[in-house]
Amino acid sequence: MTARVLTGSKQEIAQKVANLPGEVREAIVFVEESTDLGSRGGESSVEVAREAEDIFAEMEPYMVHVGDVDDSREALYTRQEGE
Repeated sequence: MTARVLTGSKQEIAQKVANLPGEVREAIVFVEESTDLGSRGGESSVEVAREAEDIFAEMEPYMVHVGDVDDSREALYTRQEGE
């Protein structure tokens, strides 16, 4: 099994998915939220935050864990010795 990243408009992505051989088991869709987080069908902003955490909890087995890494913006854009 291989994972594929599809880009384009909704229609283009839908067409690409429809043309894929095999079955589609899962999709990740990013939906823009309104500025009022509590406006989603009576859900509080705490419930929405928990839902977002659950999404990342599902991905936990696929994440890479390394020791103490400085991933701050400054560290990312500062050349290290030998670069």
